[in-house]
Amino acid sequence: MNTPICDFVKKYAETMPSRLHMPGHKGKSFLGFEHLDITEVEGADVLYNTQGIIKESMENASSLFGTAKTLYSTEGSSLSIRAMLYLTAIYAKEQNRKPVILAGRNAHKAFLSGIALSGVEVEWIYPEESEGLLSLNITPEKLGACLKNHSEKPVALYITSPDYLGNTSDIKALSKVCKENDMLLLVDNAHGAYLNFLKENHHPIALGADICCDSAHKTLPVLTGGGYLHISNSAPEIFKTQAENAMALFASTSPSYLILQSLDMANKYMAESYRESLFDFMEKAENLKKTLTENGYSLFGNEDLKIAIKAKEYGYWGYELAEILGKNGIVAEFADPDFLVLMLTPENTDSDLEKLSASLLSVKKQEAIKSPCPVIKQLKKALSVKEALFSINTEVDAKDAEGEILASYAISCPPAIPIAICGEVIDKSTVKAFEYYGIKKIRIIK
Repeated sequence: MNTPICDFVKKYAETMPSRLHMPGHKGKSFLGFEHLDITEVEGADVLYNTQGIIKESMENASSLFGTAKTLYSTEGSSLSIRAMLYLTAIYAKEQNRKPVILAGRNAHKAFLSGIALSGVEVEWIYPEESEGLLSLNITPEKLGACLKNHSEKPVALYITSPDYLGNTSDIKALSKVCKENDMLLLVDNAHGAYLNFLKENHHPIALGADICCDSAHKTLPVLTGGGYLHISNSAPEIFKTQAENAMALFASTSPSYLILQSLDMANKYMAESYRESLFDFMEKAENLKKTLTENGYSLFGNEDLKIAIKAKEYGYWGYELAEILGKNGIVAEFADPDFLVLMLTPENTDSDLEKLSASLLSVKKQEAIKSPCPVIKQLKKALSVKEALFSINTEVDAKDAEGEILASYAISCPPAIPIAICGEVIDKSTVKAFEYYGIKKIRIIK
């Protein structure tokens, strides 16, 4: 597979022109890569108005993922999530339907800004008491039960799969229920770009999703910020014709050509050798998981390239295990009181896996910590997400916020999954959840 963006930028840099254009470093070396960092000079094409090398590269990606259209993002999945919601809003308008979406409560906070900016309304599907904040298994049965309460069906279902803890939904079955109820299926697949390259394709597009986003940088060898917006062959025509407009509406007009080159080169890798590397590595990852469970660790989720350890069952808080790994030169993806999350890819070496295994197996198992995670309850809605986000607000101590209306996000990234939603009234259980997850300050309606 060719690499048109990389080839163009390399040739441009080799000519050593006088750069009387942005960026201001002019190709001079400060960090070492500036000669490859360009802007939309003649021949470099324009992202979201593509005619040349970017269009060709995105068509390469589309062929790899089996889509009607694949667009690049240099702003991660956050950009693509907002674009998905905008496309859903204009589709609903075209169909003379209310722009109402059913969504799993464990949605990324970018979903909330997308709701506010697109005008879409959301109805939440809540986790079971045992599921906690970060994971939510929306089964076809659970979806069917939710839809029984609707005389007018929502225009779409929005799910996060894989979620932050590595739980994957039955997208094929959910797609069937959606089609039976004239609903679209939108998937935040930020953690699952690699699923397209398994021996049995488990990518959302292959399983029936109408549209989804991938954060290429999370599981593929792509620079941070590199992502995709994928549109299926069966998606509404308006998705295909308006996709570039949707991305351009929320995107920077100065995309990173370093990230674009990274996405471009990834196409070649995925086409030529990635599958073989992935197959070999997955066996090693599976053996590591087996070793951990045989030695007393309890794992969560069913995603191939993620290890989510239920730390309290081993007698530790998640952040304690992360600290132990850190002392051994291992940096985890995420840790909270309940979980230690480790993300693997074929670019991890055998030495990485051996060091991880040795470090975890050196930790002596203790009596389980009997401290349940907070239950995410349905809160009273006082304002819409948009009304809350655009309100005059003030910062207060989270412990003193009972009865107040949440104005803005109340959790960092990672994991970027809000405890309460903007516009909801904070209750005692929410205050306890803030304390549990270490959130000391929040913004409320003034």
